[in-house]
Amino acid sequence: MQPNSRNLILVLALVLGFVLVYALTSAPPRGHEVPFSAFLNLVDGGQVTDAIIKGPQVTGKTTSGEVFVTTVPRYFAIVPMLYVKRVHFRIESTEQNGLFYAILSSWLPIILIIGVWVFFMRQMQGGNKMMSFGKSKAKKSDENSVKVTFADVAGIEESKAELDEIVEFLRDPSKFEKLGGKIPTGVLLVGEPGTGKTLLAKAIAGEAGTAFLSISGSDFVEMFVGVGASRVRDLFAQARAVAPCIIFIDEIDAVGRHRGAGLGGGNDEREQTLNQLLVEMDGFGGNEGVIVVAATNRPDVLDSALTRPGRFDRQVVVPKPDTNGRCQILGVHVREITLDPDVDLKIIAQGTPGFTGADLANLANEAALNAARKNKKTVSMTDFEEARDKLMLGKERRSMVVGDQEKRTTAYHEAGHAIVAALMEGVDPVHKVTIVPRGRALGLTMLLPKEDRFSQNKSQLLGMLAMMMGGRAAEELIFNHFTTGASNDLERATQVAHRMVCNWGMSEKIGPIYLAVGQSEVFLGRDLMKKKRISQSSAKLIDQEVKKIVNDAYKTATKMLKKNIDVLHKVSERLIEAETIDGSYIDEALGKVAQVS
Repeated sequence: MQPNSRNLILVLALVLGFVLVYALTSAPPRGHEVPFSAFLNLVDGGQVTDAIIKGPQVTGKTTSGEVFVTTVPRYFAIVPMLYVKRVHFRIESTEQNGLFYAILSSWLPIILIIGVWVFFMRQMQGGNKMMSFGKSKAKKSDENSVKVTFADVAGIEESKAELDEIVEFLRDPSKFEKLGGKIPTGVLLVGEPGTGKTLLAKAIAGEAGTAFLSISGSDFVEMFVGVGASRVRDLFAQARAVAPCIIFIDEIDAVGRHRGAGLGGGNDEREQTLNQLLVEMDGFGGNEGVIVVAATNRPDVLDSALTRPGRFDRQVVVPKPDTNGRCQILGVHVREITLDPDVDLKIIAQGTPGFTGADLANLANEAALNAARKNKKTVSMTDFEEARDKLMLGKERRSMVVGDQEKRTTAYHEAGHAIVAALMEGVDPVHKVTIVPRGRALGLTMLLPKEDRFSQNKSQLLGMLAMMMGGRAAEELIFNHFTTGASNDLERATQVAHRMVCNWGMSEKIGPIYLAVGQSEVFLGRDLMKKKRISQSSAKLIDQEVKKIVNDAYKTATKMLKKNIDVLHKVSERLIEAETIDGSYIDEALGKVAQVS
């Protein structure tokens, strides 16, 4: 039995003993039973001094101090008789409260006080810390508790190499210190959501033969003032006690944001926590053998004092994987999946541009679920393609009833996108066109690049804008009216044109000037009071240039579709008939007519 449990049982036994002693000692004395006739004689003789009337029962006391009890008949009026003989008497209620009521009324407050005292005693820590508010919530891991290793991390080899070096620092620090080098204090993992930052931290825990403490940034924040700073102190105290040690703080932006950025200013609880973290990482006290690894997808909001060398000496960027990286990641996630011989991971990787490691893991799982739904014994290439389309385009809504006229309008709209995309140079090849409702869209045109792209030139962007306007242009050519289906196309086209003018300097009138100042979301109070450096005339010119770029793209799309009006009709009719066509059909249809230069 635990010591706390034994103490609790002992306290409860003592309380119960006190209650029983009180109940026995405080009970009124019970006298001997006398007949009613004897009671009348005693009263008539003046030998009764006191009496207590409780219903039909009377408890009396004689002049000699003897206590007696008698029962009075219901029809006998005893009160006038006692009054005449000058007997001191009182009448009590006949309601029976009982022993339990007496215990509750007398001892309940004492029991509650003792219970609260026992609760506080059980929450005591170390003699100085009351309760567990100030204690760190970090989870400690050892070599056997974490099964993830660097072999389970693929597609981000450069990031993995830098962290592998950190593990080597801890395993053999003398190798680096003999040349005068110092072990890094901290490593900041920066990357978009799903790129594998937390997975890398788990791999460090699995590879390092040292203690590993993991905690989330939000675990430092509490409603009680000073708790966050106390937890930071306790976390680093635990780490120093078992050094060499690695501390992993996930989502550090929850506690490491800019100080003084709030609208009211001041030194709030979060800032106290950050100040303590800064001191623990690089202050007067030593921090030997403790390396802090933190992860965030918002490095722009972190305090500059936190990201400087000496605290986070290294910033490891965890990027989205390229084609080879995606192929390697898929190889990791299909280890436990029974694949069909026709599955080619390289083709799947080429068809999933922009997917992160988390997206690819979800893709492999969706493909396996799709195969199981069809009672297959293996996962085929078709399952992967269906899973990819579901993740990229949304799930098919074949139960949705679409009218013939609306279906025809959607077919021409998507055919316009596909034909302009196939004719414009620099635009990604058309992979699939469908008028089956998916997600919130009535139809979709899916483009897949032949290779990964990390930048785009002006002609490619103009081609993409023309492709976006192709659907609206086709509607105007065929039906001479517009629908709301082009809303998302217009939104994306306007955003791209605005970035061409303000961010990328691709406007002929404005030139290579960066004008995207103050267009980002306001972060706390940091950006609220910043002055805009764009004059009214410049803002007017920006609007004019954005409008011109979008209108030129619309004219280009209209011109192409007019010259290929027969192909537009052919592709649309095919879409109405089959609902989904491949990009190869678009190429075959366009091969019969002259291409637009």
